[in-house]
Amino acid sequence: MAETRESVDAILSRTGDGRYVLRLYVTGSTPLSSRAVANTKAICERWLRGRYRLDVVDLYQQPALARGEQIIVAPTLVKQLPLPLRRLIGDLSDTRRVLLALDLGGNEG
Repeated sequence: MAETRESVDAILSRTGDGRYVLRLYVTGSTPLSSRAVANTKAICERWLRGRYRLDVVDLYQQPALARGEQIIVAPTLVKQLPLPLRRLIGDLSDTRRVLLALDLGGNEG
C-alpha cells in the first residue's frame, strides 16, 4: 500500500510540532555531495514540505562541526528531531531507506 499524505500527516503530528530538523554533512561540491543535497531536498519537499529545516554543512568550511557530531564519512544525513537521532551515509538515492530512517514508513507511493 502506498504512503498517503494523510498517513504522513498523522506520523508528523505525533512528533510534537511536526517539524523535522535535519543536517546534511558534505565535502565540497563533489558529484557525490551534490547528489546527496539534491536527493535530500527532493525527499523533503515531497514528504515534509513546510515541515522541515535542512542545514547543509560543508566539512571543508566547518570541520569543527564534524568533530562535534562525530562525523567521519560524508555525505551523512543526521535527523536531529524528532527523536530518535538517526544517521544515514551516502548519496541518499534510496528513497525507501531514507523514509524508513526518517520514520515516515518505507513506501514511496
